[in-house]
Formats: sequence, C-alpha cells, structure tokens
Amino acid sequence: MIGIDEVARAAGVSTTTVSRALSGRGRVSEATRERVRQTAERLGYVVTAAAATLASGRAQNVGVVVPLLDRWFFASVLDGIAARLAPRGYDLTLYALTDDPAQRRGLFETSLRRRRVDGLIVLSGLLTDDEVAHVAGLGLPVVGLGVPRGDFPSLRVDDTAVGRVATEHLLQRGHRDIAHISATLSPTSGADPEFDIPSRRRRGYEAAMADAGIRTPRFAEADFTIDGGRRAAHALLRSAEPPTAIFAASDEMAYGVLTAARELGLSVPGDLSVIGVDGHDLAGLFDLTTIDQFPHAQGERAGEAILAALEAPTPAEAGLAAASLPFELVVRGSTAGPPA
Repeated sequence: MIGIDEVARAAGVSTTTVSRALSGRGRVSEATRERVRQTAERLGYVVTAAAATLASGRAQNVGVVVPLLDRWFFASVLDGIAARLAPRGYDLTLYALTDDPAQRRGLFETSLRRRRVDGLIVLSGLLTDDEVAHVAGLGLPVVGLGVPRGDFPSLRVDDTAVGRVATEHLLQRGHRDIAHISATLSPTSGADPEFDIPSRRRRGYEAAMADAGIRTPRFAEADFTIDGGRRAAHALLRSAEPPTAIFAASDEMAYGVLTAARELGLSVPGDLSVIGVDGHDLAGLFDLTTIDQFPHAQGERAGEAILAALEAPTPAEAGLAAASLPFELVVRGSTAGPPA
C-alpha cells in the first residue's frame, strides 16, 4: 500500500506539503499542489479517513438524518445532496430515524456523539425537545430540510402556497366540490403546526376554498402512501355526494386515488379530476397534474448550505439562514372541468 512518504519522495516535497496539498488546507502554491495531486493519482495514493481527520480535524463526512430510507422523495433528496458533496471530497453517513425509542436514543446519545461527521442535515424528521437539545450540543453546523420545527435553520417549500395553488387550479377548472386527502397532526406529536407540511397544505386548501365562497371543505385522512390514498378515495367516492375533484397531499397518494377511481369504474378526468404534490418521476407516466417541488434540487440546496457552513473562514460566517424553496404547477391530463 502506497504511503504519504512515497508520494513526497516522488513529488520532491515534504510529507507536510503533501498533506497540505491533498487536504486543500495550508499555504501551497498551485503548481506544487497540482504536482502532488498528479503524483498521488499516478501512485494510487488515497488519503485515509483517519489520517485526514488527524491532519485537519475534519472527518470529511456529513451525516444525514432521514426518516424513511425506502421512499422515492427521500432517495431523490439524498441523491441531490451527494451530487454536491462528492465533488468536494465529502462522504455521506445516513442515520435512520425510526419510531423505536431505543434506536433513537442510541442515535442521538451515542452515534452522533462519536464525532464521525463534520456537519448534519436533518430531512423532514420530527425531533423531540431532547433530541433537538442533543443536536445543538454537538456543536456542528446543522441544516434542516422541511423539518416540522423552528429550532434550527431549515430550507423549506411554502406548503401553504402549495395547497392554495393546487386548489385554485381545480377551482379555475370549474370545480366546487373539491376534497383534500392528507395526514393529520397528532396533538402529542410535538410538531409545530406552523412548520408541519401536511398542516400547511391543508391550510392553503381551506384558504382557497374559503376565498371561493365554499365554507364546508371536505377532508379525508390518510398516510402518505398509495394504499392510504386509495382507501381515503374509496370512502369519498362511495359517499352519497362524491367530489368531482380530489387534491392529494402527495403524488403517491394521488396514485392511490387514480387506482380507486379505476376500481369504481370512474374516468379521470371525465368523472374525477386529481392533482398531487411532489413531481414524482412517474407522474408523467400516470398523466398526473402535480405541484413539482424539485426534491433533487432540494437536496442540492441542502448540500450547498452545509458546505458553505463547513468551509466558512470563521464560525461567525458559518451562520445558516432559513430559505424558501421553489415549486411549480405542472398541468397534465388528470385535471379538467367537472362532469356536465
């Protein structure tokens, strides 16, 4: 295995210069830096994580706390984060945030305290007060993405506006009987309704309906899955007065609505208009009108934010600010006017 001494000899410099050149830290001329890099590449030398940490005090690693590793949305966000971190030499360590209290204690009280990461990105997961205190006590830069609390800076979409835009699209098509399918916030969850994504989307829906003079909006509870959307849609569409349009709080829930409509012999959009939220990769295949919130780009923004904090010259300049992320209505064939 090639060592740093061999690289130094081949490049005609000291081991200290090799360390500075490959870490990007310290005063080294660009010509020397490039010579060292080319020599290291030719010899197949790779800086080990342990050596880099000892030399720089950095692990060159960013931790990501993610609640659901098997969901398309989070996979897209993670890919966006990696796309920004990898070219800058940072690895990713994923920490699953489950509902198991013992697992969560191990994560916040042990795993994150091992100092294996330089910064932390928290994706949408709901943290308790104690968990937020543990994160703050790490002394690391932290970026939130859609976190339903306001304890640390977070990038987020204006989900109230998302709910309003989705509902107004259906209203503009002439619909008046519009139902909304989403999750509800448990009073004991600890989430702040001001930052909770489903709560904000419902708030936008109800505000748009009220502005249109409709005082009795229809809501059906479901989890953010295809089956959840399917079951909620069946209940709505089998009622005495089924809605002519459904706004589902996610594209996967909207796929469930499309499935329920097909099972009940209803045509989309002839008998029922459907709109979702996410910009899912399969939305075009299902011809689904959606609010695209660009999850891959969200991940890129989170990666850029944590890099800016990590590479700031001073702690004061590493301050992170909350930021609003873009979204866009994408109209396809699943929405039209109401039945005659």
